[in-house]
Amino acid sequence: MVRAWFDGHAGGVDGGEPRRIDWLRQLPFIAIHAGCLALPWVGVSTVAVVVAAMLYALRMFAITGFYHRYFSHQAFRTGRAVQFAFALLGAAAAQRGPLWWASHHRHHHVHADEPQDSHSALRHGFFWSHMGWFMARVNFAPRDDLVRSLARFPELRFLDRWDALVPALLAGLLWAAGALAERRMPHLHTSGAQLLVWGFCVSTVALYHATFSINSLAHRFGSRRYATRDASRNNPWLALPTFGEGWHNNHHHYPASARQGFFWWEVDLTYYGLRLLAALGLIDGLKTVPAAVREPRAGRTGDA
Repeated sequence: MVRAWFDGHAGGVDGGEPRRIDWLRQLPFIAIHAGCLALPWVGVSTVAVVVAAMLYALRMFAITGFYHRYFSHQAFRTGRAVQFAFALLGAAAAQRGPLWWASHHRHHHVHADEPQDSHSALRHGFFWSHMGWFMARVNFAPRDDLVRSLARFPELRFLDRWDALVPALLAGLLWAAGALAERRMPHLHTSGAQLLVWGFCVSTVALYHATFSINSLAHRFGSRRYATRDASRNNPWLALPTFGEGWHNNHHHYPASARQGFFWWEVDLTYYGLRLLAALGLIDGLKTVPAAVREPRAGRTGDA
C-alpha cells in the first residue's frame, strides 16, 4: 500500500468494482486536507500567507498553462527544458503527473457530458464530478493511447509514475525552510509546521477545489455563448481563482486556443502569463481563436 502512494502504476482495477474509491490509497489526499485543521495550532504570519499565495499562483499557472493548455491541447510550442520545468511545477500541485492529467482531460473532451465522461456532473452528480472520479480505482492509470507523443519523454514518464515524489519534496522543503527561519530569523514569526500547513496543505487544498470546480460547477452554472454539444458554461466567478479556466464554454467551443477569455473583458490570467513567457522567448506559437470562430453566429456547435 505504501508503494501505491508513490507509484502511480501500482494498483488500479484488478477485477473489483472499478468505481469504488480506494480509501487506503487516498490517505495522502485525505491527510493534506486534514493538515488544514492544524491552523489554530500553527498560527499565522505574513510570511506563511505570502508563501501560500505564491505557491497557489505558481502551481495554478503550471496546471492551467501547461498541464491543460500545453500538454492536453498543444496550444503553443516550447523546448524540452521549459516543458520539463513546468511539468515539475505542475507535479508539485499533487494532481498527478502530466501524462495522467492530459490523457484524462483529452478523454473528457472526446466524451464531454456523455455516459463515458469520467467526471460529468450531469451524468454522475456533484461529488463524483468534483473529486470522486479522481479517487476511483478505474481512473488511477493514465490513458496511454491518448498521450503517445508525450510518452516519448522519459522525464515526463518518471514524473507521471512517481507522482507523489515532487509534492513530498515540496512539503519537506517548506518544513525545513520554516524551521531554519524560526531559528535564524525569529522576527518572521514562522516555523516549519506553519509553513508546511500554510504553504503546502492550505495552498494545495485551495488548488484542488478551484481546479475541481471546473468539472463540477462549470458544466452546471453560468452562461452559454456557444451551442456546444456538451453543457459547458462560462462563469466569471470561476475564471478568477482558476486564472481563466472559468471561460469553459469558450474552451469547449474551440479547445485549441491558448486564450480561453475570448474577448478583452474576459480576464484570463493564464493567457497573460503565457504572453509574458512568449515575450521572453521561452514559448512560441501561441494559438488564439480565429475571429470567424469566435463569433457566436459562426455556426460552430461542437468541440474543435
